[in-house]
Amino acid sequence: MAEKYDLIVLGSGPGGYVAAIRGAQLGLKVAIVERELLGGICLNWGCIPTKALLRSAEILHYAQNAKDYGLKIAGEIEADLDAVVKRSRGVAAQLNKGVTGLMKKNKIAVHMGEGKLTGPTSLTVKGEKGEEKLEAKHVIVATGARARDLPFAKADGERIWTYRHAMTPKEMPKKLLVIGSGAIGIEFASFYNDMGVDVTVVEMLDRIVPVEDKDVSAFLHKSLTKQGITIMTGAGVEDIKADGKGVKAKIKDKDGKVSESEFSHCITAIGIVPNTENIGLEKLAEMEKGFIQIDPYGRTKSKGLWAIGDCTPGPWLAHKASHEGVTAAEAIAQELGNKDVHPHPLDRRNIPGCTYCHPQIASVGLTEEKAKEAGYDVKAGTFPFIGNGKAIALGEAEGFTKTVFDAKTGELLGAHMVGAEVTEMIQGFVVGKALETTEAELMQTVFPHPTISESMHESVLASYGRALHI
Repeated sequence: MAEKYDLIVLGSGPGGYVAAIRGAQLGLKVAIVERELLGGICLNWGCIPTKALLRSAEILHYAQNAKDYGLKIAGEIEADLDAVVKRSRGVAAQLNKGVTGLMKKNKIAVHMGEGKLTGPTSLTVKGEKGEEKLEAKHVIVATGARARDLPFAKADGERIWTYRHAMTPKEMPKKLLVIGSGAIGIEFASFYNDMGVDVTVVEMLDRIVPVEDKDVSAFLHKSLTKQGITIMTGAGVEDIKADGKGVKAKIKDKDGKVSESEFSHCITAIGIVPNTENIGLEKLAEMEKGFIQIDPYGRTKSKGLWAIGDCTPGPWLAHKASHEGVTAAEAIAQELGNKDVHPHPLDRRNIPGCTYCHPQIASVGLTEEKAKEAGYDVKAGTFPFIGNGKAIALGEAEGFTKTVFDAKTGELLGAHMVGAEVTEMIQGFVVGKALETTEAELMQTVFPHPTISESMHESVLASYGRALHI
């Protein structure tokens, strides 16, 4: 006989496990199905362990440049790759145990194994207990996504890597090719460059981090080039051949010239593929390029079947998945009779994006270009970190904050930042957008001194020709 629940969540990534917890908080009987590790890709192989790697690279960078801060460090500073990776895996393991504890605390049943839908609200799990049959009043699919392979050069873990291989390298690359300049590609390019590797980035579009504001892309391109990274935009990799010695890549540059270059390793960061095949979705959900189509609360076309996270339309970010998980769980509880929850549909305009390269970049809302394309009369202003006392004192005077407003209403349309700690500061603008703030409230907000966050205030002032320190 099948075990019965109010809610079953298929997948335990940052969307899935959060949805399960919120469902349990609302009094639902909840189960979660996971085929590999609780916490999913983000916690075990993505967001968290990569930040641990980047932190090690950041410390190495500061140590190698200690003289800039009036310090002397005796002896040679070098990276211990095995120790760096070990620390990163330790961080992931610690958080995996944390999620396991949260499942127990919230009395969520965990079924480890491969889950497959047999209907909108039923599934089988093949795993450590053999084959189990589960039923629920509602099911949330949160199966995530995986790295997309090049059609002519699939990742082998030896010379051609995805992000997963790049996090646990068997050896330090000597010369690294990174294909793709989105968040994943640029973060690994930055990490390995700081670790002393000769890095080349190839991007087929006309600028790196192409979803960001053009000013941010241009600044980051200049900064990474200054750090020694070779960047080729408007370029494409035509062919790759890997052997025991390395990788040979044919690269067509922006002028159409094809040349062959040799590298020790290659990272492919050209997007993701949703994990939606062979799990019984064929007749249950509307699909587009493999992604499950949902309404703003996570509902699919089948009653009782929901979906969240990277297996649904983008942006494909952990925090978006978590927010969707809470929204779906609350909507389910409401449908089951809970009158105290009032879920709100997801507003994709207010989802921040963060890239943890060196320097960091962060943004929310429309770029200046997109705002103009949308028909807004725009006021935009930029404040450089060189005008910020805290940034200068930290030795981090490279960077800026840019804000974009609707000239007619004063609505904050977007904010774009590059430089030290901007991934922490962007949330100020995210809160502002969620509260539908205008330039008037932001101008009247008191920012603490000395902080880099003062650049946020100054950028608002600059948008209206009132900047004080430039």
